[in-house]
Amino acid sequence: MAIRELTTFPNEVLRKRAAEVTEFDSELKDLINDMVETMRIAPGVGLAAPQIGVSKRVIVVEFGHEDDETVPNQLYVVINPEIVKQSNDKVSGIEGCLSVPGVVGEVDRARVVTVQGQDSDGKRIKIRAQGWLARIFQHEIDHINGMLYTDRAENIWQPEQDEMDSI
Repeated sequence: MAIRELTTFPNEVLRKRAAEVTEFDSELKDLINDMVETMRIAPGVGLAAPQIGVSKRVIVVEFGHEDDETVPNQLYVVINPEIVKQSNDKVSGIEGCLSVPGVVGEVDRARVVTVQGQDSDGKRIKIRAQGWLARIFQHEIDHINGMLYTDRAENIWQPEQDEMDSI
């Protein structure tokens, strides 16, 4: 496992639709391991392959429970993820991004999503997520579609350090 360098805006890989994964081999597993390690050290709650310069449809998400910090984080690895269902109910929240450092923005996202994709062995998986977990999945799936949260943000600002600590 290795920590990879984060790719930041305006790098063009962040603006391209990432390629579908068709080979579920040791190279993919190495990429996933590197992504998880990079996400954790960054620190972040999600990472898409384009954020480390790899144009592949791979995301990793690690999150516990938004209301109960005693709930251990769960790691999700999704290859070729798609949002197949989302609630009409939207919720606004403040987002930041490892690839757009130093700024945050207010973004409306679906409160509930169903994500479909594959695990690291190519087996089909489906995840129903709500709240912050749903937001994280939407954010990371935007990355593999060449979008940044700033494209959806109502307001973008540079927060003070104490404000960043609470986000």
